[in-house]
Amino acid sequence: MDTLQKMRVLVRVVEAGSFTGAAQHLNTTTAYASRAVSDLEARLRTRLLNRTTRRIALTEAGERYLHRCEEILACVDEAEAEASDAQARPSGRLKVHAMTGIGQHCVVPAVGRYQQRYPDVKVELTLAQREPDLLDEGYDVALVLAGELSDSGLISQRLGSTFSIACASPAYLERHGVPRTPAELVAHSCLHTVTPIFPAHEWVFHGPRGWETFAPGTAKLCVNVAEALAVAVGESMGIGLLPFYSAAHGLRSGELVRVLPEYTSQHTNVYALYPSRQYLDAKIRTWVEFLREELPATLNHECLDAVAANDLPY
Repeated sequence: MDTLQKMRVLVRVVEAGSFTGAAQHLNTTTAYASRAVSDLEARLRTRLLNRTTRRIALTEAGERYLHRCEEILACVDEAEAEASDAQARPSGRLKVHAMTGIGQHCVVPAVGRYQQRYPDVKVELTLAQREPDLLDEGYDVALVLAGELSDSGLISQRLGSTFSIACASPAYLERHGVPRTPAELVAHSCLHTVTPIFPAHEWVFHGPRGWETFAPGTAKLCVNVAEALAVAVGESMGIGLLPFYSAAHGLRSGELVRVLPEYTSQHTNVYALYPSRQYLDAKIRTWVEFLREELPATLNHECLDAVAANDLPY
């Protein structure tokens, strides 16, 4: 019998005024209740209750100890209620990590919509071009882009998929012409993104003739973030492969034009990673479920609308 349980028995004995009454309330035996109080007294080397055949009474030390027991048990009950509530009601801090591009264009808007549904959750979002160590860095959920996930021991949920498109500025295309096939890119300045997922020296397209590979050669500019590449493309520095969500704004505004419109590239999946499935905190569970509902449309559908709206004569 642990000390907390013995404390609970003592409180019930005092409230009931007898060992028998406490035993009935706790659904146990009178001997069990009596032994619990005796064990406390032996541990403390202090008499807590004066007993007669008709009644019990707290000693002075017993009164002080009872007060502390009530405080301790109230704190324990409160802590257990808070922990149990975490399984049922989303609240508290949700620490999220995401790749920069998808985080900026897809996750930030999703956070706003999620918090409208669950206003008691405070989101702490970190954007970086790497996959974090969830356990060492204390993240609740990480959103990563990958073709396939390596075996990390983490729980994963596939949230959707996306791909990149070739883009240029209207001014660049006016000066240098419009490529119609991947092979025609050899006559153009191709700008690179350097990522762990896709090699810069090889662009793989999927189009009317299936899969085609183009080697862009040495680029005048290499960057590690698609948003920086989008700026360079908008400045007429060349043609670059941009994720749909990174290209959407420029396509809507007319700063960017999609070239090779029948071709897509850099196909990848979006995954949510989190440490454990057992006793999953409500804020983590609802966040992942929300992303599974919201993210597929954000990844591609809105961008497709942007492409359709970008009706330029190229």
